[in-house]
Amino acid sequence: MPKRSAGILMHRRANGELLVLLAHPGGPFWRGKDVGAWSIPKGGIEAGEQAEAAARREFAEETGFSPSGVLHPLGTIRQRSGKVVEAFALEGDFDIDQFRSAVVEIEWPPGRGRVQSFPEIDRLGWFAFPMAREKILPAQLPLLDRLEVLASA
Repeated sequence: MPKRSAGILMHRRANGELLVLLAHPGGPFWRGKDVGAWSIPKGGIEAGEQAEAAARREFAEETGFSPSGVLHPLGTIRQRSGKVVEAFALEGDFDIDQFRSAVVEIEWPPGRGRVQSFPEIDRLGWFAFPMAREKILPAQLPLLDRLEVLASA
């Protein structure tokens, strides 16, 4: 059974342009990566938890901001790892200067027995669609396509 996650693709309009909020993963593996490394804020769905509730909880944990408003389903995608992500669109605004991420502990460097703490997300950014398409993980590109269709309806 593949791991399941849920997340929110927050979006807003600025000067007539649609912008999306993307998160850059923290930790040493992602430190030097930019293009194709960004993601929607997301995380695991707990046993018995609805995907919408998980998406809101994970967004709050990863950004420090509790999203409110109507979530619009964007469907699911499968990432290279096999993880299935159920995503939702949410129109909203978030001051990225106010973000604070949860911290995770991982063994780093691998195999050395030393555990270090890193932020789950080290930065957030608002991106117009052309730049968002470059920044986002390739497996999550369909979410941008689906949001574009939803926003133009």
